[in-house]
Amino acid sequence: MTADGTEKCRYFVTYSGVKLPLRLLNELEPEQLDNRNTYFRGYFDDQDRLVKLQKIVYSEIELEHRYRYGSDGSLIQAEIIDVEGEVTAMTFD
Repeated sequence: MTADGTEKCRYFVTYSGVKLPLRLLNELEPEQLDNRNTYFRGYFDDQDRLVKLQKIVYSEIELEHRYRYGSDGSLIQAEIIDVEGEVTAMTFD
């Protein structure tokens, strides 16, 4: 589940919920990032589905989620990569 370069990147203050995929909230414009220590970078496919998110803390990636969807639009796989690079993979029916 790697980015193929066609995703649209947008920036957010936070997210809500615990169910995957996370729901990013409070979109930021790129020029609003200069004075922020923490924010989320979200990558969206051509159907506006979140395919990757990164939690940025002091310019470093602290957490990353990667999502894959089935043909019906439902989430079928998620990978969560923590700050140490440990990957947790989940598959959904």
